[in-house]
Amino acid sequence: MADRLSAVAPSAAVRRVRRVVPSPSWAVLGVLLVVLAGVLFVAAYANAAFVPDTEHTDHDQTQVPAAVVDGGPIIGAADGKVRSYRLPARTIALTFDDGPDPTWTPEILQVLAKYDVKATFFVMGSQVARHPALVRQMSDEGHELGVHTFTHPDLANLPSWRRRLEYAQTQLAMASAAGVETSLIRFPYSSFANAIDDRDWPLVTEAGQLGYLTVLNDTDSLDWERPGADKAIANAIPPGYSGAITLWHDAGGDRSQTVAALDRYIPLMKERGYRFTTVSEGMNLALAAAGIDQRVVGNSAASQADRWRGRFLVWAVQGADGMLGLFGFLFVVVGVLTIGRTVMLFVLAVRHARRRRSPDWAWGSPVTDPVSVIVPAYNEKEGIAAAVRSLAGGDHPGGIEVIVVDDGSTDGTADIADGLGLPNVRVVRKPNGGKASALNTGVALARHELIVMVDGDTILERDAVRRLVQPFADPQVGAVAGNVKVGNRKSLIAKWQHIEYVIGFNLDRRLYETLRCMSTVPGAIGAFRRQALRYAGGMSDDTLAEDTDITMAMGRAGWKVVYEEDARAWTEAPATMGQLWKQRYRWSYGTMQAMWKHRRSLFDRGASGRYTRRCLLFLSLFGVLLPLVAPVIDLLALYGLFFLDRTETVVAWLIMLVVQTVTAAVAFRLDREKLGVLWVLPLQQFVYRQLMYLVMVQSVVTALTGGRLGWQKLRRTGLEPTLTNANR
Repeated sequence: MADRLSAVAPSAAVRRVRRVVPSPSWAVLGVLLVVLAGVLFVAAYANAAFVPDTEHTDHDQTQVPAAVVDGGPIIGAADGKVRSYRLPARTIALTFDDGPDPTWTPEILQVLAKYDVKATFFVMGSQVARHPALVRQMSDEGHELGVHTFTHPDLANLPSWRRRLEYAQTQLAMASAAGVETSLIRFPYSSFANAIDDRDWPLVTEAGQLGYLTVLNDTDSLDWERPGADKAIANAIPPGYSGAITLWHDAGGDRSQTVAALDRYIPLMKERGYRFTTVSEGMNLALAAAGIDQRVVGNSAASQADRWRGRFLVWAVQGADGMLGLFGFLFVVVGVLTIGRTVMLFVLAVRHARRRRSPDWAWGSPVTDPVSVIVPAYNEKEGIAAAVRSLAGGDHPGGIEVIVVDDGSTDGTADIADGLGLPNVRVVRKPNGGKASALNTGVALARHELIVMVDGDTILERDAVRRLVQPFADPQVGAVAGNVKVGNRKSLIAKWQHIEYVIGFNLDRRLYETLRCMSTVPGAIGAFRRQALRYAGGMSDDTLAEDTDITMAMGRAGWKVVYEEDARAWTEAPATMGQLWKQRYRWSYGTMQAMWKHRRSLFDRGASGRYTRRCLLFLSLFGVLLPLVAPVIDLLALYGLFFLDRTETVVAWLIMLVVQTVTAAVAFRLDREKLGVLWVLPLQQFVYRQLMYLVMVQSVVTALTGGRLGWQKLRRTGLEPTLTNANR
């Protein structure tokens, strides 16, 4: 039996301008990944991830001049002329390495200010970029700055260009922070002049050619070993009344002992007649005492160009640190959401399944009222015959009326359905108006009060309709979600979707029913009371997710929406990445539209407000936020493999995979599915998840720009009815 509705002018809603689903923006994703990779690269560099391991081996001193080995801690090697200098007697230059540190550097500056002492700080460029205000404070208070490289590498293990880069970047950071440049340098892991060997000497001569004075030390407090304040003081006291450059640290760990030791060391040495200077001032005193008419300038004003270049370097480091900190925060968010969701699924979903499967469970008296099944169809020639046969042959005792609403198909869908000649099947032809319009037409023509809606590519098991309507024995139930299964599971993409359907859809629906916040009765198989549909205003084309929209409207109206796991429907999942993209993009965007449409109900009182607050909370957390921030797991995993402890990274990633696998196993057991397909779950982490990330990102962009999409038709090949039994 076939009916043809006369063509009418499209409604205002149908006449709205709609855009087609855009192709996946791989170029956008590529640019985004390049930017993120650049940020992580800068963060890794600033955190010394590219620094080779330090080698502590003894070497000969055959190439080191004896005057250097036996000389003072300040070495000049400009123009091939090597000179060594010591500070005058009773003169001390306090030097601090590895800073600045936001905790300990300010305390050390306070001690220095207390005793009106100026010191020389050999700073790390990466730390200068992170804490420029501290470096500016050092310079403003009259302290001297020196280069201690950008990332604290063992310079002998680096090529010449890397060493020069370490020095230059530290100079730029200082130029940006304090507006100065320096002629002083101290190499990481250096110590006394008599410790310079053939491995270190080329560094000294190279630095001299670049215009630097290499500064070592006469005494070492060894404060980095935390020996106690008394021992640090004893270590730093020079023999007799000789002058000394003393080595301390203002960063690199707990420096409370350093602060305590300095507060005693400075007045102690002043009582012994010592004066405190910066390195350059002490050297100038030594030159003057020797009658040499020469003056060393430790710090001089940096050029405006270097200050601007330094600003960009500082911004890059701070931006990378900020992004890495954000990633760390999002990692915690992802972990909390994932674990929280998993715990709720295990507790509530498992409880739901046990309750439904208990021997004394029943919805009430058997429901035998007749049912109208509506099949909206647009160019479904591949699967419409199998779908209609499965519906018409259902075993529901009250009888099944099937209404196929052909929404302007151009491939003969209506003729195929009509040609089946099934007595309980009606075919209605109407102009193309969208899925919501087709469903509303079917509801208007349906003869019965119980309405089942099924997609045109879906095959139902023989008892599906009968089982689907049983929850209507409870008069508070307004809608029932069925159990959608993937019928074409042979390809890898289809296997991934099969896993997602079992975990992400069916297991979640158990949870949402328990919490009274079911957000979607699937379009593939769902049942409704006509009264509830009428109360909710019918199917709307305000969103692309008309199934989510109507479900939320019913929940707000106070109707119970439940899940019936034994009402199984088999659908054809997209077989290509492009088709999958179109489907999931439409779903994600439509869900966001529905959330936005019902947002004002958050402040409603009574059932409407309670439902909306629960529903939008769960959708926001697990449907939008978690998919959006989940890529952080993958990004940090890659970062960890290259720049952090590989073992810890792999273990952390495996823990996340185990959590997912355990969740999947529980879901498969509850859904009575075979576990063998779960072998593809690890592979899902490398392709499928990334596509879902891009879907969510582009959906958010589309939602923010206010675009609209039409009813998109996916390319189908059709399911074989025998496959539904084989897959069980």
